[in-house]
Amino acid sequence: MSQSSGDTLRGLGFALGAYFLWGFLPLYMKMLSHVGAAEVVAHRIIWSAPVAGVLLVLLGRTRDLRTALCNPRMLAMGGLTAFLITVNWGIYVWSIMTDRALDAALGYYINPLFSVALGAIVLGERLSRAQVVAICLAACAVAVLTISAGKVPWVALGLTVSWGIYALCKKQLPIGPNQGFMLEVTILLIPALGYVTWLAFTGHGHFLVGDASTDWLLLGSGFATAIPLILYAHGAKGLRLSTIAVLQYIAPTMIFLVAVFVFGEPFGQAQMIAFPMIWAALIIYSVSMFRQMRSVS
Repeated sequence: MSQSSGDTLRGLGFALGAYFLWGFLPLYMKMLSHVGAAEVVAHRIIWSAPVAGVLLVLLGRTRDLRTALCNPRMLAMGGLTAFLITVNWGIYVWSIMTDRALDAALGYYINPLFSVALGAIVLGERLSRAQVVAICLAACAVAVLTISAGKVPWVALGLTVSWGIYALCKKQLPIGPNQGFMLEVTILLIPALGYVTWLAFTGHGHFLVGDASTDWLLLGSGFATAIPLILYAHGAKGLRLSTIAVLQYIAPTMIFLVAVFVFGEPFGQAQMIAFPMIWAALIIYSVSMFRQMRSVS
């Protein structure tokens, strides 16, 4: 993520486009509920590749990709981030298909707080008192949901952990965001094609079996995957880190609203307690972050 000296209108437009597309993505994935989550993820990988590839050609950055593919260390790091993003996509798609979009929203709300905790644990970053309070509030919210349901909200935690570790590893990958995404889908392309081919031969696939609407939705999943990521990568270059930090709450808020008011998922007493705790934690965290940035500047 690039941190610029100020916000630009272009950067804001790119970032807003990315977050709104991510916010509406559950509506798209819901239309593929009759297709298995693993098959949808495979098609997201397959059809993302040409979109990302064309962009690299237009930007003249294909040499960076070739360099990465020939570097064992970068290839190994790319393999790790590719694995993590696949896990994240798989949990996310499954959660939408099984009426757990609220869990997905919770996971992406918690993610910034998890990233702060991860930075403290892995990178030795010091936490402010407000950040500690925010993380404790988020942990209490998860405890409320766990006690109420009698089980750990693994969907939310799985999304949080997979994306948080992915973001941490992605920062260590010495390659641009567009090239990094192309590296990931290139690594994943062969297993994705192999899985879709196996499904077709065993008669369990949903692509090219006579349902044109499903075919187009699966084809479009590549654009729905690649375009927001590309928009975000370009938007981050033209925005301050503090602006990105606020905008990142757009997507989970939209997912939350879609889950409750469009999908009609139950919003019970436990959620009425846990979600306000998460929102309060995010407010405390954001205020603390802004104060730290002002003191530095």
